[in-house]
Amino acid sequence: MCEKTIKVTQWLSNIFGDQPIPHYEVNTRTTEILYQLAECSEARCRDVVLLTEDLKQKAAEYGTEGSYLQELLLEGVGLSSSSLSKTASSYLNALEGSAMTLNTKDTSLASYVPAMNDLTADILATEKKNQEMDHELTILRKKLTSALVLRKSLQEDLSKTEENQVVEKARAENRLQNMDFFKAKSEDLKFRIKAAENQLSASRMEPSLSHQALLDLSEKLAKLKQETIPMKKKLESFLDLTPNPSLAQVKIEEAKRELAAIDAELTMKVDMMEIAMPDQHARHMI
Repeated sequence: MCEKTIKVTQWLSNIFGDQPIPHYEVNTRTTEILYQLAECSEARCRDVVLLTEDLKQKAAEYGTEGSYLQELLLEGVGLSSSSLSKTASSYLNALEGSAMTLNTKDTSLASYVPAMNDLTADILATEKKNQEMDHELTILRKKLTSALVLRKSLQEDLSKTEENQVVEKARAENRLQNMDFFKAKSEDLKFRIKAAENQLSASRMEPSLSHQALLDLSEKLAKLKQETIPMKKKLESFLDLTPNPSLAQVKIEEAKRELAAIDAELTMKVDMMEIAMPDQHARHMI
């Protein structure tokens, strides 16, 4: 840790020189970060020095080769760069610039044609790639539009859901209040029913006049009425008989007696129900 701190301090001193080093919080994390930056900076400086030396060496080699070519040109055709016209110098510079742009080894036609072909192929490949990227961009725009539409739809659905949730919450609170009211009402009715039952027990009411007994009696009455229907039809069939009047008269009398007995029983039960109904009504009123 001390070695890293010393190296960071030296590196900051080299960077800021005569200027004061800005204040920073010295801890393990900041020291580690600055140490890594110092390592990267020194490595990059070493790379820059090596690259500078290489460029200087290449510049010297190119200068030597240029001098050699000038001497060769002067000895071969008797021309020098100072003896060329302005137009020739311009053409020569353009030729040199083209060779450097195309990265050819010389300015011969055999070097220019492959370089131009390679450049044309690169241009076509770039145009094709641009077309593909335009196509992908169009697809992405459509997807983005669909996503925006879906997002808007989801936001609207969310807003509606929140509104419905507020309404349902109000309804639930109302139902809860109603439930509390019905619970209180139910407890009150249970208490009143219990009090009525105690009062009826104290008055020694007959079990046959209870609500359940009256319901059973009503069901039996309805059943008896259903049973009298075929008897009435049977009696009507006997009334239509013309031969053997004495036998028919006997059957008719028997049917009348049965019907009278059933009517009497029905009348008695109906009277009992009419007597019991006011008491039942009075009990509900209590």
